[in-house]
Amino acid sequence: MPSVSAVPPNPPNPSSRDALVAVLRAAGCVFAEDEADLILATSRTPAEAAAMAERRAAGLPLELVVGWAEFRGLRIHVAPGVFVPRRRTEFLVEQALGRAPGARVVVDLCCGSGAVGAALAAGLGRVELHAADIDPAAVRCARANVAAAGGHVHQGDLFEALPRGLRGRVDILAANVPYVPSDEIGLLPQEARDHEPLVALDGGTDGLDVLRRVAAEAPGWLAPGGCVLVETSRHQAPDAVAAFERSGLTARLAVSEELHAHVVIGVRT
Repeated sequence: MPSVSAVPPNPPNPSSRDALVAVLRAAGCVFAEDEADLILATSRTPAEAAAMAERRAAGLPLELVVGWAEFRGLRIHVAPGVFVPRRRTEFLVEQALGRAPGARVVVDLCCGSGAVGAALAAGLGRVELHAADIDPAAVRCARANVAAAGGHVHQGDLFEALPRGLRGRVDILAANVPYVPSDEIGLLPQEARDHEPLVALDGGTDGLDVLRRVAAEAPGWLAPGGCVLVETSRHQAPDAVAAFERSGLTARLAVSEELHAHVVIGVRT
């Protein structure tokens, strides 16, 4: 859920807020009060706030209602049909920054909204940033989010989208690949099933189809000492590490129990 830190210092009209809270609570929103405050902080008129609350009550993810998601302190623009960045993916960014604090060439593959690339650029300072996704809606959204960092966004299938001149130069390759097994898509929360693109969720039979493709090609794009980082699940992690090792990378698994995050890190030695 986006942070409520954006709520203005002047409190909202109590009656307006109470009405929004009632609508949201009736729809089963656990954090109805916080969500109402965020809607009031984002909307321009009471009528717009009411309409936003109704869309949220109808099941639209809060981030799509307000048009942004908070990610590592950044306000990331999101749009309908685009994968909403998860808080657990902040762990991937933290691992990348810790592994390569002096990185100068960064690639955000399977970028979705471009949140990972934008956060890496914010943490590193001046970098050459490239982001890529196969989905045109994601590319449009990412362009809005990486523009401040002077980043470039490309459309295409994984590495095919990237400029050839990046081969052998990438210090950080972050790839938040889809990793849900195809037969488990139906078990995802309704917000994801109904409002996020299947291409950003479905990782094939065992969830590792795209990860294996990234692992196989990554060494040719990494600079010496460069790293590739991919998010996965606990039970997939051993096979993901093995895929990185088969491609000649030195691989390890980083885990955040707090965020329920598992990130495989491969290094070109």
